[in-house]
Amino acid sequence: MTSQTTVDKTGPADEVPPASSGPAPAKGLRGHPWLTLITVAVGVMMVALDGTIVAIANPAIQKDLGATFAEVQWITNGYFLALAVTLITAGKLGDRFGHRQTFLIGVVGFAAASGAIGLSDSIALVVVFRVLQGLFGALLMPAALGLLRATFPAEKLNMAIGIWGMVIGASTAGGPILGGVLVEHVSWQSVFFINVPVGVLAVVLGAVILTDHRAKNAPRSFDVLGIGLLSGAMFCLVWALIKAPEWGWGAALTWSFLGISVLGFALFAFWENRVREPLIPLALFRSVPLSAGVVLMVLMAIAFMGGLFFVTFYLQNVHGMSPIDAGLHLLPLTGMMIVGSPLAGAMISKTGPRVPLAGGMAFTAIAMFGVSTLETDTGSGLMSIWFALLGLGLAPVMVGATEVIVGNAPMELSGVAGGLQQAAMQIGGSLGTAVLGAVMASKVDNDLAGNWADAGLPKLTPDELDQAAEAVQVGAPPVAPGTPPEVAAKITDVAHDTFISGMSLASLVAAGVAVVAVFVAFLTKRGANAEAGAGTGHI
Repeated sequence: MTSQTTVDKTGPADEVPPASSGPAPAKGLRGHPWLTLITVAVGVMMVALDGTIVAIANPAIQKDLGATFAEVQWITNGYFLALAVTLITAGKLGDRFGHRQTFLIGVVGFAAASGAIGLSDSIALVVVFRVLQGLFGALLMPAALGLLRATFPAEKLNMAIGIWGMVIGASTAGGPILGGVLVEHVSWQSVFFINVPVGVLAVVLGAVILTDHRAKNAPRSFDVLGIGLLSGAMFCLVWALIKAPEWGWGAALTWSFLGISVLGFALFAFWENRVREPLIPLALFRSVPLSAGVVLMVLMAIAFMGGLFFVTFYLQNVHGMSPIDAGLHLLPLTGMMIVGSPLAGAMISKTGPRVPLAGGMAFTAIAMFGVSTLETDTGSGLMSIWFALLGLGLAPVMVGATEVIVGNAPMELSGVAGGLQQAAMQIGGSLGTAVLGAVMASKVDNDLAGNWADAGLPKLTPDELDQAAEAVQVGAPPVAPGTPPEVAAKITDVAHDTFISGMSLASLVAAGVAVVAVFVAFLTKRGANAEAGAGTGHI
């Protein structure tokens, strides 16, 4: 971390001491390093928690609001996509206007959007406010990291970012359990209302404790065209993947959106090479290890987030578990991520990132293959093995990503690289839900009619078959009121068997993605900056 002039909004401008000594010791609460860590951790916890807590509430939201499968996907996709597209831009906003202000605005907006979701009575409003959640969450993440980098001396910065990263990991992994408790004992709305008091606490702490630090050479312009090109390209890509089952994979409309997406990415790359202050300096990707780290994060998130999306429906709609029981069945995943993260950090420090990252993705591939073998009557013990192995596989990737990406970036671009790491994870999560959702929908559409006929059930009209397919895609049997019990039982068996076949194929695709990631992991290495202690915490 190099010396830089900072502007403290609560006092006169001061010169930050050299990296060897770090910032001057704080007097009182204002600017205290560890209190700053606690403050930003409270805010970041909301964002990380919402990444997975909503997964356990999706079935309840779908039933209560009468949402379609694609609409439920957008509850997750809208949030992750908004985060992914705006994270780097938000980081530059913090550099320009101050990380303290950006953090506080992000907290207030995130909490307000959460409360608005809880008051929503339609799926459209839920999706709109989820997008706003993502936008304000994007302000929080890089601002929190910027505050830690400016507050902690170099010799303690890694420890601080490591704890910050563990909060993210624990919140991400603990989301399904907390979500299960809230959905079962309160309501799905409480999953969002809980962010309001947490946000108030973060704002109070932030107002009292945080000190604004601003780089002397902060950016003076914004890559507006770059933001628009990247946002448009990502939207067209995810929209095409979600709508393809409805439009058809060979339909002109599907390929039009995919083509526009490719063109958008190409124009974005062309523009970024020419603008004075690009949104993403493409020179970063000249580093093979850095590029491999970004790709690894995307692939990991595709396998993890996409797989988790279907597991929640499997537990609740196929096994008939309550939300809290579903969350408890995911406890092995949660526990292994929390326990495995510090162990992975120690291993990466000793051996470097290649073997732990490759091993982690290999475990992930095996776990997703195991998930593909689950049946309607699979016991809790076998499920726990695969969930625990998944958590053990994910921990090294979650912990080591920043060391690989930020450590291999030039020191002056380490902040952008940190934002890129977070953006890669969010893009991967959004794509994972979309890609594996498309695989599921396609499999159900192909199999349902035949399975329905083989069971000797009355033939459905095309419209009725489409409606039945939407229900089966989330594991719900399309049983109409007044259906005789013996017929209802047959419909339930067909729905669950068809859902299992779709989940199995989607899990195999996720396992294949993880296998590719194993080879990508061998292209990574510890960067020179990782040894310098700048921005190499475990996120």
